[in-house]
Amino acid sequence: MKILLLNQCFYPDYVATAQYLTDLALGLKEAGHEVTVVASSRGYDNPLNRYPVKETWRGIKIRRIWTTSLGKKSKWRRFVDFGVFWLNASLTLLCLPRFDVTVCLTSPPLISTLGTVMAMIKGGAVVPWIMDLNPDEAVAAGWLKEGGLSERVLSALQRWSFHRAARIISLDRFMSRRLMDKGVPEKIIHTDAPWSHDDALKWDEAGRANFRANHGLTDKFVIMYSGNHSPCHPLDTVLESAATLASNDRLAFLFVGGGSEFVKVKTFASDRGLTNITCLPYQPLETLSASLSSADLHLVVMGPPFVGMIHPCKVYNLLVLGLPFLAIGPEQSHLTDLASHLPDKRYARLTLLGDQESLNQELFTAAKDGHLPPSEASRRLALEYSQKLLLPRLIDVIIAAGNV
Repeated sequence: MKILLLNQCFYPDYVATAQYLTDLALGLKEAGHEVTVVASSRGYDNPLNRYPVKETWRGIKIRRIWTTSLGKKSKWRRFVDFGVFWLNASLTLLCLPRFDVTVCLTSPPLISTLGTVMAMIKGGAVVPWIMDLNPDEAVAAGWLKEGGLSERVLSALQRWSFHRAARIISLDRFMSRRLMDKGVPEKIIHTDAPWSHDDALKWDEAGRANFRANHGLTDKFVIMYSGNHSPCHPLDTVLESAATLASNDRLAFLFVGGGSEFVKVKTFASDRGLTNITCLPYQPLETLSASLSSADLHLVVMGPPFVGMIHPCKVYNLLVLGLPFLAIGPEQSHLTDLASHLPDKRYARLTLLGDQESLNQELFTAAKDGHLPPSEASRRLALEYSQKLLLPRLIDVIIAAGNV
């Protein structure tokens, strides 16, 4: 079967959607299918990284398109970047042959609409894989006015493409409920979380020690936020905790990753002269085990308005490694669903976003408990989200959509 994968990011980019799409592409190729990927020629978080316009990598045909790199400092910059991607992707797709199935992720927003248009022209099924839900997310973040002209047009396009999808991949029950509230038939929704990178991850004692030593963290209790820094994961409460606890020499806050709010973290630390905050860029997959193992407590943050629009993908890697995490967010979300399955609450702490006193207390308590050994209960729960289980299931859904 001929399958097209459409997304802004792909190998060798490090961001989460690039890694998941790369796993899917390799899985489809291994299953005997012909795979083509259309993605950006620039790195997602670092546009200075440039990738070949055309290449065949491990049997996968990659067509990368030129895009602008104005960045995320303002709405108009984002709009231009997205618009140029859409235009050049359209031209590229028109020159490609017909595909049996087009799998569309969600970067840039509403890219599934472009996949749907091309499928109408050339034929074939469309399967949106919803990593985040827009324009819902843009409204919740305050980037779009609910009920405004732009929001109404974008929502109409979203509904149009979703109702023409052969299947839609949702990441959790909250996202599926939101889709059904939009009128998407339950029968076309397949709900499965993204998988952990279990083949590439392991508890790394030596890597932990080296990583901590390299960044001056050897004798610290390390509290890590790793991943995308965006308004969907508000870090204000965490930053205020870092400022409040700055006099405690044992506590160190480590922010790893990128995104529109990453500069905000750096600026906060610089303006207040905080030496207990360290910021590092995204870590490549080959060093991810050492990076994640270096933390004594991981933070997973979700803004309450974004439940059902985004998904805490990174938590599965923490479960694989058996690492304790503190979920900061609403009373009900996929994070609280996961935490309910872990009997030892030292490995799955919960606090409401914005509750400064509660967060400080949780951090004090965690530091008092000290470094905890990997949790076997967490590792058992991680098996339900392993790549070996979920990737073949996703491939079956995609192939079934192409056979309808």
